Amino acid sequence: MTKDDTELREIEATAVELATLAGSEIALALGGMLEVRYKDKGGVESLRDPVSEVDEKVERMIRMVLADRFPDHGIIGEEMDAHPASGGSAYVWAVDPVDGTTNFVNGFPMVAGSIGVLRDGMPVAGAIWCSTGHALRPGVYHGRIGGDLMFEGETLRRSGNSTVRRRLVGLPTPASGAGPWDARKTGSAAIECAFVAAGLLEAARFETPNIWDVAGGLALLPLVGGEVLERQGEGWARFEGFGAPQAQRSWSKPLILGTAPEAVLQEHLGG
Repeated sequence: MTKDDTELREIEATAVELATLAGSEIALALGGMLEVRYKDKGGVESLRDPVSEVDEKVERMIRMVLADRFPDHGIIGEEMDAHPASGGSAYVWAVDPVDGTTNFVNGFPMVAGSIGVLRDGMPVAGAIWCSTGHALRPGVYHGRIGGDLMFEGETLRRSGNSTVRRRLVGLPTPASGAGPWDARKTGSAAIECAFVAAGLLEAARFETPNIWDVAGGLALLPLVGGEVLERQGEGWARFEGFGAPQAQRSWSKPLILGTAPEAVLQEHLGG
């Protein structure tokens, strides 16, 4: 085992631990009386961007663990200021303790906790706790480059039903269908990334994702031969990373991801 693989195994294990922590806190609080505030955008409360006490509590807990184990790694979280990498480290953790907060504060049980790890701007490890999944129970989808897609520590063997002739796609706005797919909207980009990797969705499109929404999921797609495309100008190109560290927190580009052929993804989702 190489030094690089040993390092990535340790990083993946920590990502799984942190995603599990987020999931435990979500499960404890779901349906309870939460303290909720709304983010300020230009001096006006944005009712589309709620923040719960759990979001902030779990992000603080995650940052404490990372400060202890990987003090030189950078951290980008949804709720707090970015912590830049130090000592020449190429690693940045992009964390979303509660993805699908609107679902969460309304008690709608479609929620995720997402941990993504970048190296030189590219996702190399990810762990996403999902409130449900292919096994009809909560658990963590996870993996690292050079490894397999895992669910709760076990290799996930994707198995499609060949008699199903119309699969599902995740879309940012409700629609009856999209090309060869029937459309679904979960309210969580992280869940949709995990579900594409797991084979529950064949593709998904996101209009304005943030780095913490998708970093964990984008680490999982290559493990199953998936494609990730980003909008570049008027067209689409293969995803090339989140850019330089100073630009990562503000990154937001339309994305298409899926296990269908690239030409099919572009034809039906690239409009």
